[in-house]
Formats: sequence, C-alpha cells, structure tokens
Amino acid sequence: MKRLIYLVFSIGFLMLWSSCRKDFDFTPSTGHLEFSKDTVYLDTVFNKISSSTYNLKVYNRSNDDIIIPSIKLSTGEASSYRLNVDGLAGKSFENISILAKDSLYIFIETTVDTNNFPNTDGTFLNTDQIEFDTNTNLQKVELVTLIQDAIFIYPDRDNTTKVIETLTLNVGGEVFETDINGRELLPSELTFTNTKPYVIYGFAAVPNNETLTIEAGARIHFHENSGLIVNEGASLHVNGSLSTDQDVLENEVIFEGDRLEPEFSDAPGQWGTIWLFEGSINNSINYATIKNAIAGILCDGNPNDNNDKLTITNSQIYNSSSFGILGRNTSITAENVVINNSGQASFAGTLGGKYNFTHSTLVNYWDNGFRQFPSLLLNNFILDEENNATLADLTEANFNNCIIYGNDNPEILLDELEDDNVIFNFKFTNCLIRFKDDNNNFTGPNYDLNDTSKYEGNIFNEDPNFLDTSLNKLMIGEESAAINKGNATFATQVPVDILNVNRTASPDLGAYQHITFPDEE
Repeated sequence: MKRLIYLVFSIGFLMLWSSCRKDFDFTPSTGHLEFSKDTVYLDTVFNKISSSTYNLKVYNRSNDDIIIPSIKLSTGEASSYRLNVDGLAGKSFENISILAKDSLYIFIETTVDTNNFPNTDGTFLNTDQIEFDTNTNLQKVELVTLIQDAIFIYPDRDNTTKVIETLTLNVGGEVFETDINGRELLPSELTFTNTKPYVIYGFAAVPNNETLTIEAGARIHFHENSGLIVNEGASLHVNGSLSTDQDVLENEVIFEGDRLEPEFSDAPGQWGTIWLFEGSINNSINYATIKNAIAGILCDGNPNDNNDKLTITNSQIYNSSSFGILGRNTSITAENVVINNSGQASFAGTLGGKYNFTHSTLVNYWDNGFRQFPSLLLNNFILDEENNATLADLTEANFNNCIIYGNDNPEILLDELEDDNVIFNFKFTNCLIRFKDDNNNFTGPNYDLNDTSKYEGNIFNEDPNFLDTSLNKLMIGEESAAINKGNATFATQVPVDILNVNRTASPDLGAYQHITFPDEE
C-alpha cells in the first residue's frame, strides 16, 4: 500500500511539474546573436598544410529558445575553410538551435593551395566569412589566414603515388635500404636559399661526396618524424650571419617544426634531428637556431680526422626533447654556442671522442618532467642489449670560459668506465659550474676539484643571473658571478660574443657579455 502511495505521489508530482514547465518552442533568430570574436584569425600556415582547429562561440543572450535558419561559409563549397557546427562537419548548415541564455561552439580549420592564388611575395591572405541567417537578420564573422608559400621536399613515390617508406643509402660502398622515410636531395636541391621557406617531409639526405649549403636567412621546417641526414663523404655548411634584430633573427638560419601557430613555437620534440653520419666531413654551422627537435644535432664518428667533424659557432639549440647535441665517438669544436631546455642532456659526448667548447653556455632548465642526465655528460663507453661494453678513448674534452648550469644538481657527469687501455681526458678551465655534492655521491679522481690538470680557475654554484631561462634568454645581468672571470687567452681566440660584442678587454664567461636588464636601469 505504501509503495502504491509513493507511486501515485510521484506521478502526480511529475504531472504538476510538467504542467508548469515552459514548452521548448523555438523561435527564429532575429539577428541579435553575439559572438566571442568579430574576426577569427587563424595563425599563419604553410601552403597545403592544414591549420590547427580554432573556435568561435555563438551566444543566445535572449530569454527565448531560438533556431538559426542557416549557418554557412560565404563562398560555399568552394571555400578553403571547414566548419564543425554542433558536432556536424560541413560548409553549410540549416536550423541550428540554441536554448535561451545558452551558447554554441563552431570549430574552424583551413587548408589552402597557393598555386591557385599566385602572389609575388610568397604569401596569400585567405579570407572568408561565416554567415548567420539571411536578409535583414544576416550577421557575419570574418575568417582570416595568412598562407605562406614554401619549397616542399617530399619522399619519393612509386608508380601508384604511394610513398616509398625506405631511404636507400650508400655506406662504405654498400648500398642498402633503411627503415627511414625520406629520399636523397637532388643536385638542384643542394643549395637552400632564403627566398622561400623549406618544408621537409621524412629525412632529406645529402648524397655521398656532396655538400648541402644553406644560405643566411634560410628557414627550414620539418614535419613530424623528419630531419636531415648528412651521408658518408658529404658535408653540411650552414652559413648564417649576425642579425640586427634579435627577435626576428633575419640573417640566422632557423631549423624548426612546420607548425607555425604560437602554441607550437616552443614545443619540444616536433621533428627528428640533424644527423651527421659517420664518414661525413667538414660540417660547419654558423649563426643557426635549432629548436623543438628530438635531438638538435646527432654527430657520429670521425674522432681522429685532421679537421673536426663539426664546427659550430654563434648558434643556439633549444627545446630538444632528448639531447641538444649528442656526440658519439666524434669530434666537435664549439664557440659561442648556447644550449638550453633538453629532456636529457644539453650536451652529451659519449663513447669517447674529442670536444672543445669555448665561451659557450651549456645549461638545462627543463621543466617538462624528469630528466635522467645533467646539462653536460661525458662517457667513454656504450652498452649493447646484453650489457656488454664497447669502449673508446676520450682523447680530449675541454671546456673553456663556459657556463655549465641548470635547475638540477650537479650539472656535470663524468661517467668513465675504467680500463688501462682507454684514456679519459677532460679539463674545465675558468667555467661557472653547478656542482654541489654534499652527500659525497661523486667520488674518485674525476671529481677531485682541486686537481689542476682537470679543474683550473673555475667557480662553483654561484648565480649566473640569466635574464629568463624559461624563454631561453641566457644573457647574463650585472649581478652575474660570470662577469670578468674569463681567461684572456681563450677570449682572444673568440674575441666577440654571440651578439658581436667585443670581450677581449674583460671577458665574461659563457656566450654573452653581460648587459643591463630592464629592471636594473
């Protein structure tokens, strides 16, 4: 009986509630919609590459539930824009409802082929409008996208236009297929100019005994899982020059991903690496910015060549998801080099080799998660899958007038596998280093900071006073412990800093002479 009373009461309550409820009667829109923005600016994208998805919010501020008779793109099916309205994809929609005091999301994308819209400066302004209703109730929201033309380098395709997913390489005179997606550059592609940006899909390989020359001001963009390979006997020459505008870097060569939207500007791991194969020779990089790779530079082999495998000067490497520079039994000379924000080490010289860094800033303020290694790692071995070690000489590893710092401690690791037949030579001279070992975790002769054959004139754990490490601004201020602490001999070898400021009279440590920060004025 009680259950029956509850049931009757419930039915009665529902009937009373429904009789008081306003019916969902939708009335046509009267042209008084409001929008989250009057114009949707889709950030610059490359020709033929899809943009990110942008949104527009449409508000019904009235007390009535309304129907919008039509929502469409002004240019109709010919539009290069795509819409998603209330979960439906298309370019025109009918009878879209919005409840009183509610809102509606519209998602917007675009892809443009600029071959249909030639323009002398290599850019095209793509525009359209979203139209809401018609006639006297018509309301519009503008759509604007800057499309940039580019030179595209794609992998080879077979007769069915299917991408050939194996890159054929010649190594040691033996031709073999790799599992790398890409192709060798053609003779006509061995000079990258600054006329248009380059967009590379897959790995572009410099053929044996050829040289890829990249001119000042060139922009090289890589799609996901893409990069450069410099093959055996081949060379890479990056010929950037000093820029007058440090925000634009108009004369530097810039390597980065192919997503131009602001949210991708500092996102790590968007592309692969610049891979200098064992046997490649005389590679040089001057005034380059390498950002957002998995490994900025991967340099293999040739530790005992008369000329260094890689000479890198006046260059910056940022936001690498693993290593800024990873050297494996190779030879590198670096001057005025800045590396920051690496998921593992900013510089790693592994399996021995020969390394000389002068007036460089090798720091790591990675904040995207745990990193296994410090800013600087040196070792003389590599382990196979069964933990068997291959050893090689660390002939020399000299760091002169450098700053080696970061948000971890310590920021150097000297990981030697001792063997009487293998040498492990290194020296830090006049460097500012973060190394504090209160718990004596790092012992042995490699960590004897009083051994002048390994450590001379260094400063430990004092503040470098960087401008803004999160924005990769590694200039040092007037409170820096690095001021006037440089060895004059090394300053004479590298007489100007990365911004072309003379340092010979009173050299500071690192790649920059100190400046006055805005809040110090």
